[in-house]
Amino acid sequence: MTASAATAPATRLHAVLHPSRTQLRDTAITVVLVVAAMLDAWLNYPPPRDWTFYASLLAAASLLFRKRFPRTILLVTVPGLYAGTAMVAAMVALYTVTRNRRVDWQWWVATVAVGLGLFIPWPMHEFITETTSDHIQDLIHAVMLAGGPAALGLLQQTRDALSARIAELATLRDHERELHAQTVLARERARIAREMHDVVSHQAGLIAVQAGALQVTARDPEVRQTAKMLRGLAVATLEELRTMILVLRAAGAGPTELVPQPRLGDLPRLVADSEVDAALHLLVPTGSPLPEPVERAAYRTVQEALTNIRKHAPGGRTEVSVRLHGERLLVSVDNGPATQDARLDLPGGGHGIVGLRERATLLGGTLNAGPSPDGGFSVLLSVPVAPPPGAARE
Repeated sequence: MTASAATAPATRLHAVLHPSRTQLRDTAITVVLVVAAMLDAWLNYPPPRDWTFYASLLAAASLLFRKRFPRTILLVTVPGLYAGTAMVAAMVALYTVTRNRRVDWQWWVATVAVGLGLFIPWPMHEFITETTSDHIQDLIHAVMLAGGPAALGLLQQTRDALSARIAELATLRDHERELHAQTVLARERARIAREMHDVVSHQAGLIAVQAGALQVTARDPEVRQTAKMLRGLAVATLEELRTMILVLRAAGAGPTELVPQPRLGDLPRLVADSEVDAALHLLVPTGSPLPEPVERAAYRTVQEALTNIRKHAPGGRTEVSVRLHGERLLVSVDNGPATQDARLDLPGGGHGIVGLRERATLLGGTLNAGPSPDGGFSVLLSVPVAPPPGAARE
């Protein structure tokens, strides 16, 4: 015997000894209906009583099992209805059947069977002696007393279906809210990863470059040792940052508002502090204010390009150009071939260009990056000054 089979009797015993509130309510309703059906038979059959009286009592007592065997109980109540006075028992049995079935042939057969029992008198020969007025009254009573329980059962069935649908909609709404929250969280994680890469890796890379330069130029052995340690810490920080970005970017991407918000006016300081032999050509009229997301994309493009130059191609001449061309802002960063002896062994995850392309796409623009014919590397960003309708706001 399996464990589940062994615990089944114990579970049923516990349910019997500790019934729920719903079970108590259903039991009380059933007892009331059985008593009402028995009183219906008892009061309509004064002594002497024959077998029809006991058929009516049997029909009333069978209601105790109406929920477990609804169709069988209806068949048990039919003899008491036709030959006796089991009217209440038959109506309750009809309600139970129509309550648990869709409108099909069994539903109609049960309703018609009870209706005929209410329409045809007992003994049946009295049907011939009754007047037309009596037949019409009996038909009205039969339709009302049989149609009432059937309609009530159908109404309760519809109510349960609506309740189940409402519960399903509530569950779907909660699931939708959860998915929305997860989507918002995923976008936030991706934006944090992008900003970490753009800001933190830029600063850490600058520390590594300056520490490496100090290690090469310092004469004091202690200073060189300290510079070496600082450069190693910066490199380790970049490596851990790359791992964190991998985790954060795995969730998705999306637009956001972030502070601080760098603008084109911050480019001269960025280029001056980059430790790169770079020349900036800022050809944007001061009286032409651009959308903040566009200026931020231009700034991040230059920042990422300078960071990559310091890490992978130091020593070459770099030209940074930012200009307006019609309704588009063009940002180009071109650097010459690197001096091999000055190359720094710094980690790179390849996420910077991906993030820049995401920014450009959100603004309706493009970004191209690749080797140049002279052995250097070029980055070109082109974004519309006025974002297209429906473009996401970064």
